[in-house]
Amino acid sequence: MSAASQDTAVSTGRITRTFIYLLLILFALFYLLPLYVMGINSVKPLAEITGGNMMALPEVWTLEPWRSAWSTAQIGVEPTGLRPYFLNSILMVVPAVAISTIVGALNGYVLTKWRFRGDTWVFGLMLFSCFIPFQIVLIPMAVVLGKLGLAGSVSGLVLVHVVYGIGFTTLYFRNYYASFPTELVRAAMIDGAGFFRIFWRILLPVSGPIAVVSVIWQFTNIWNDFLFGVSFGGTSQPMTVALNNLVQSSTGVKEYNVHFAGAILAALPTLIVYIVAGRYFVRGLMAGSVKG
Repeated sequence: MSAASQDTAVSTGRITRTFIYLLLILFALFYLLPLYVMGINSVKPLAEITGGNMMALPEVWTLEPWRSAWSTAQIGVEPTGLRPYFLNSILMVVPAVAISTIVGALNGYVLTKWRFRGDTWVFGLMLFSCFIPFQIVLIPMAVVLGKLGLAGSVSGLVLVHVVYGIGFTTLYFRNYYASFPTELVRAAMIDGAGFFRIFWRILLPVSGPIAVVSVIWQFTNIWNDFLFGVSFGGTSQPMTVALNNLVQSSTGVKEYNVHFAGAILAALPTLIVYIVAGRYFVRGLMAGSVKG
């Protein structure tokens, strides 16, 4: 190939990459437009929203909508701010994510390295649970929570999300451990290592990538859940239910700036999780996709 042809190919490649990057930037800006509208209008006085352009920058910057969304005065006996419900979400999400991830890791370990008769059927049934709609389990779960005395409590919500999430975490860890050399496990058995020692010393140290996937998936699903929270939360409702109550509590003129601020506050934890660990999500999913 001549030097002129090479220069032409390089120039064409640069133009193509530039066009692709510009197109991706355009799509990213379009995708982030709702977040921009929410952020800008959450620091505006209400008069600027109802009587102006929602896309324009604020003429007067104020954090009062954020303060109102976080801690609003009480109406009757029910607080309308998000602050009392933030702790409920934390107390629900942290143990539910931890328990479902640990149980899923143990299930994946058993279903790949401690095979038994009918293990394929067990995994199939657990996999089937991933496709059961939320609405189907509402009545059975309400009966179970009532019999256990956990209805209307954070502990009840933890149990609900652990049960519903085990199918997903088992799927992740089972596929991940399937690519792990079984010979190492058998060698540890010959050396006298038991069930939990093998899991703790051999499998768990290499489970970081898939554990991140499980944590992100479970955290996002549990934090953003509304149906289970409104159905079983009672007086211990999570933040998503509180956000809905905040919007519905507005009478007369809708306080859009407060609603925008509340929506951002409710979304911040999942956003932070994805910013911190999002790069490991796809990496963890792909880690167990090829058996070597």
